[in-house]
Amino acid sequence: MSVIGIEKMEFGVEDLSTCEKFMTDFGLTPAGQDSLHHTRTFNTLSGANVVLHPHDSAELPAAFESGSTLRRMTWGVKSKVELAELRQKLAGTPGFKAISDGEIECRDPNGMTLRFIEQQQKKVVLPISPINQWGDVRRVDEASPVYDKASPINIGHVVFFVQELEATERFYCEVLGFQVSDRYTGRAVFLRAEVRGVHHNLFLLKIPNRKPGLNHVAFTVRDIHEVIGGGLAMNRHHWSTFIGPGRHPISSAYFWYVNSPTGGAFEYYTNDDYLTENWRPREMEHSVTTFTEWAVEGGIDYDTRRQIKKSETV
Repeated sequence: MSVIGIEKMEFGVEDLSTCEKFMTDFGLTPAGQDSLHHTRTFNTLSGANVVLHPHDSAELPAAFESGSTLRRMTWGVKSKVELAELRQKLAGTPGFKAISDGEIECRDPNGMTLRFIEQQQKKVVLPISPINQWGDVRRVDEASPVYDKASPINIGHVVFFVQELEATERFYCEVLGFQVSDRYTGRAVFLRAEVRGVHHNLFLLKIPNRKPGLNHVAFTVRDIHEVIGGGLAMNRHHWSTFIGPGRHPISSAYFWYVNSPTGGAFEYYTNDDYLTENWRPREMEHSVTTFTEWAVEGGIDYDTRRQIKKSETV
């Protein structure tokens, strides 16, 4: 389909300087300031953007929850031709407007403002240390890397709390062409933008009495070693861990979530499943064990390498 991935996440934040420090500590690269609108932009290695706006910025649409949170997300489309086709398809949807010939906007059923542009990210080629497994030795005369921080490659996925799960899923699948990868029965759905692609670019989660909002934004890193190195670095900079390191059995990904002053959490992750048209979505019950095969609650102290208890987190 035409939508292929996340290009930009724009946040409205209450404490710009604290959020700016979080972004650089997290491993994103400062990419400029707009003194007129008081924005700060940060890049992943692929060129995907995280943009910080003041909470009361007139440049942002209305928030779908109170406090600092995500206010607009931009998806990349394969070509100008497909963007034009999507423009016709979205015309008449809530919040639709054409920003320019190369940029359109609408609002999804959960209240999140979406923009669509022709893809702009660059291909990233990085040295990846192989993993040795029984009967499959690929790393010879070479030690696995140790990272003192993470350098996120791209924005892999975003997770939203939703109230109207079926309507929101229907919009992304029927209007935007997303594919169902897996689901928690009656509770959540994992969606990928392309037929052949990573396990999910979007996860919609319905929790009783929970209004629409941001759960977390996830950033891809090279390997499990960079997940650990990134999490330890954030601990060293005194940012608290939500949960991790750990592993999701539903996507096979290793993760580490860090609480973010922008709202929700930011996640480092790697090793997620790659799916094709041959994949058949699974139905399972939502539970702690289906969400996490294993996880360290509170993170690992960079100094002692021991688990951080909740009372010790910042």
